[in-house]
Amino acid sequence: MTRYGMLINTKKCVGCYACRIACQMVNGLDHEEAFIKFDEVEQGAYPNVYAEVVPVQCMHCEDAPCEAVCPTHATYTTDSGVVLVDEGKCIGCKYCMAACPYGVRVQIEKTGVIEKCRFCWYEGQPGNPPRCVNTCVSGARIFGDLDDPESEICQEIARTNAQPLASDLTAAKIYYVR
Repeated sequence: MTRYGMLINTKKCVGCYACRIACQMVNGLDHEEAFIKFDEVEQGAYPNVYAEVVPVQCMHCEDAPCEAVCPTHATYTTDSGVVLVDEGKCIGCKYCMAACPYGVRVQIEKTGVIEKCRFCWYEGQPGNPPRCVNTCVSGARIFGDLDDPESEICQEIARTNAQPLASDLTAAKIYYVR
């Protein structure tokens, strides 16, 4: 069975926000609404200090905490491991926002629905690379099947020893090279 995930290489990310803008455009989000946020993490020691740009979005967690607390079952996981929101079932209660350890749920002002990255699941054919991957000018993002050891994403995870952002919180399907 296919299990989709993403790798983000923060060493390649130039912090241009192209992924975020592409995501906002394809999802019809307002300027203040974004499914991708950017954290700047101070690295190094004086005098060699620098800011690492870390794009953060829905991690499509196994046993997603946001799914467990949803009283209407609007949040659900597909057979391919992608966590989605049924907009027709969402009542905007914000339980999922409180449960998300990454703080990446967004309430859409126009609809009141709580949304998040969906790997562009509603765009064309499910399983195609999300818009953020295709837009990344530095090639910092890879999308693919985490269960296929021959896939580009699995090869790169093995080669770089990429790890989830906070493996102590959830079993995330987004891996980071840092």
